Amino acid sequence: MGPDGLLYCIFIVVIVVSLMLDLGIFRKPKELSYSSAAIQSLIWVSLALAFGALIYFEEGVNGKEYALQYISAYLMEYSLSIDNIFVFVLILTFFKVSKEHYHKVLFWGILGAIVFRIIFILVGIVVVEKFHWVLYGFGVILIYTGYKILMSGSEPEVHPDQNIIYKFMKKYFNILPEEGGGKFVIRRDGKKYYSILFMVVAVLAGTDLVFAIDSIPAAFSISQHRMVVLTSNIFAVLGLRAMFFLLMGAVNKFDYLQQGISFVLMFIGIKMLIEIFDWHIPTELSLGIIILMLGSAIVLSLLKTKGGKLEE
Repeated sequence: MGPDGLLYCIFIVVIVVSLMLDLGIFRKPKELSYSSAAIQSLIWVSLALAFGALIYFEEGVNGKEYALQYISAYLMEYSLSIDNIFVFVLILTFFKVSKEHYHKVLFWGILGAIVFRIIFILVGIVVVEKFHWVLYGFGVILIYTGYKILMSGSEPEVHPDQNIIYKFMKKYFNILPEEGGGKFVIRRDGKKYYSILFMVVAVLAGTDLVFAIDSIPAAFSISQHRMVVLTSNIFAVLGLRAMFFLLMGAVNKFDYLQQGISFVLMFIGIKMLIEIFDWHIPTELSLGIIILMLGSAIVLSLLKTKGGKLEE
């Protein structure tokens, strides 16, 4: 078994065991406390960083390069996940989901999102390997997306009732406007119905796929190694649920994060395009720039929230 095979095995075991423990611990509906969310976030980040260390030691001469690419892609995806949190809050509020069911719908919604992302990434890998020039198209998309975010300067508008999945399920599924005691499927008078929680799970998974249209090309622009792209993306998404409970009350306080993300996306896009001229930015420098941009955006946001003295 080569280093990639071993890393895939470790990755799968860690993910499966973690998810099984998660399901066992939160079998009964209950609201996740702030302290529990903080601990879970720390665990997921620690697992992700530990896996990065494994890449460093297991990949031989390429270990350092792949590990840096992995950390860069992970940070990129993790920062973009804060946008997901804002949207998830709007979706859960729109459907009036009880807080004790947040964990369940987020667990299955994000699990569904992971399946979609794996398919998306595997298809992307095949396309990139056959048509390398597609990466330059990704670069253009990232620059445009970053510019659009910078110019809008606001959170994305979300209308769950206009979501294509919402409309499809409302038309073709027997959806009951109730939570069904936390169950997804309800049997009543010999007929099968689906609770509103089932629809929420589907809408969450579908919404994440929309975000993946930006984030996965960004990951490919950082690395074309399939193991790096796949594992960094999945680790970041798996930490999203715990981060949701940690930040759902403060997500609107990161006023400058949108600008930070926009600059990172444009930087990665430019980095991709200049490779046409055989100009390569070292991975160490790329990682440093990403950390600087995101870190500055977070620090400025926190300073503004605390003192309110920074001028726009």
